[in-house]
Amino acid sequence: MIGYVTVGADDIARARRFYAAFLPALGYRLEEDHGDLSFMLPRPEGQYAGLPDFYVKSPFDGAPASAGNGTMIAFEARSQQQVRALHAAALAAGGSDEGQPGFRAAYGPQFYVGYLRDPQGNKIALFSGNPEEPGRDG
Repeated sequence: MIGYVTVGADDIARARRFYAAFLPALGYRLEEDHGDLSFMLPRPEGQYAGLPDFYVKSPFDGAPASAGNGTMIAFEARSQQQVRALHAAALAAGGSDEGQPGFRAAYGPQFYVGYLRDPQGNKIALFSGNPEEPGRDG
């Protein structure tokens, strides 16, 4: 099980605007500690880990942050409409488009996804596979 995911950022204020535009709608709450951002999901009392927390931090080594080639973090939305709304909110908050929300032929007929880059260049996916919604072929 993945315990947490961390991405680096050189401009924490820009990163906060971007991630705060959509992560709270997915159930994450923001905590700030020494200028770093911790987006955490609720977990039952006494449970150490559940779904992974998401951290945005300045690199410990003091070097500039960089996005990994081939690295992507995907956040699950409840519906196709939420994917569209959160993709738009993230763009308005300083993200850049890497693929408008929609179905992709390479994935299953229920997989609806939109892609973004955060202000640092990290690739982010917002997806829904809600079986209650129409699929690509329907």
